Amino acid sequence: MKTIKKLLVANRGEIALRVMRTAKEMGIKTVAVYSEADRNALHVRYADEAILLGPPPSNQSYLLGDKIIEESLRLGVDAIHPGYGFLSENAEFSQKVRDAGLMFLGPKPYAIDTMGDKLKAKQAVKNYDVPLVPGTDEAITDVPAAQKLAEEIGYPVLIKAAAGGGGKGMRIVRGSDEFVEQMNLAVSEATSAFGNGSVFIEKYVDSPRHIEIQVLADQHGNVVHLFERECSVQRRHQKVVEEAPSSILTPETRDAMGLAAVNVAKACDYEGAGTVEFIYDASGSFYFLEMNTRLQVEHPVTELITGVDLVREQIRIAEGRELSFAQEDLTIHGHAVEVRVYAEDPSENFMPDIGNLKLYQRPQGPGIRVDDGLEQGMDVPIYYDPMIAKLIVHAGNREMAMDRMIRAIDEYRIGGVKTTLPFCRFTMEHEAFRSGDFDTHFVQKHYEPSMLNRIDDEGAEVAALMGAWILSTQSAKAVESTSSSAGSNAWRRNRTL
Repeated sequence: MKTIKKLLVANRGEIALRVMRTAKEMGIKTVAVYSEADRNALHVRYADEAILLGPPPSNQSYLLGDKIIEESLRLGVDAIHPGYGFLSENAEFSQKVRDAGLMFLGPKPYAIDTMGDKLKAKQAVKNYDVPLVPGTDEAITDVPAAQKLAEEIGYPVLIKAAAGGGGKGMRIVRGSDEFVEQMNLAVSEATSAFGNGSVFIEKYVDSPRHIEIQVLADQHGNVVHLFERECSVQRRHQKVVEEAPSSILTPETRDAMGLAAVNVAKACDYEGAGTVEFIYDASGSFYFLEMNTRLQVEHPVTELITGVDLVREQIRIAEGRELSFAQEDLTIHGHAVEVRVYAEDPSENFMPDIGNLKLYQRPQGPGIRVDDGLEQGMDVPIYYDPMIAKLIVHAGNREMAMDRMIRAIDEYRIGGVKTTLPFCRFTMEHEAFRSGDFDTHFVQKHYEPSMLNRIDDEGAEVAALMGAWILSTQSAKAVESTSSSAGSNAWRRNRTL
């Protein structure tokens, strides 16, 4: 069994800091990597050592796997944590790290490669009693044959890039008359985005919910799930609000999804922390969507409801230790909600709004956690994802958590850039979200950018009325004070006469 004494985090921003903090608690030295744009970043200052990788663009810095490994060996690093994004789901990088004699805090290359291709993933899990959406389990290149299959499955269907993610290379087809055009567009987009034009077809589940299960697997065959996260509030197929647990799962469905997720992990001989994503339809049925072979952005909500530090477990697993708990030891405590604070303007269809953080004050108080990598006066770099922070709250139940989130959002002070906080507050207050009756089309169904403007106008009107009331009150008090003071002075004058 090996012991990690020095850990390099091959990432930046909030996730780099988050990993380093757990490492520090465990007495592990940390090494940061950074680009020229991140020279003064918080994760660089926090680490024991730091390595400049190169210019700001990712392909000249954070994606330089060979350089990261070379520097790790030079500095006597024992292990590399990839965070999320960048090299975290790169099977080749995982293999090179291991070949160099270093520990990789993630799954083996086979698991990354298998789950990184949706078709391979389907093939891997189909014999493990994992529910799959009706559709093809191999790449489609023949358009007429694909159209015939679509008719057999029944419209609407979804054409998806095999190597895709983030909504790229994905097309909804509602009738045969538009199939050829959408097929060609999906292939073209998949080729452009991933260098792989392979697509497949499956039944389109209308108005689904996006529910995912956190899993942990050690090197000794132990696999557990840490319950679910609801991630249905999305914009551009990317999550904005996440919570744990889901408001709609029964204990029976939760157990069934957890078992399916464990089986997915077993199907690819998984090791480490991973997330199995499902779509959940209006009838209560769920289907395997994909597996993310890394730590998720939204992992804090799982940590808060289970009390498990997922990064600590990743480190223990990489060292060859068994999981520190069994499935029956895990229970759900309270409710957690996370909102992603992006430098985007929700009143302008979530357009990026990169700039300088002229004001930056985090909310505080009971049950509030902020994972970030920036501070007041710093710039939000244009080269990377525009997420400023993750704001997470935990409370005794869902209603209390939503109310706590509203309070936390109101206390968050960010100036210099527009953020998604107003949209997140809108979501917390919306009846559909509060009742739990929502799906992945929440934004399309319930949100219009003008709604935030109306809220701002109402807020300005209330503020104006409040200001007028305060002024009138102060004026009245001033008159009263003046009169009282005059009377008091007259009394004093009369006393001295």
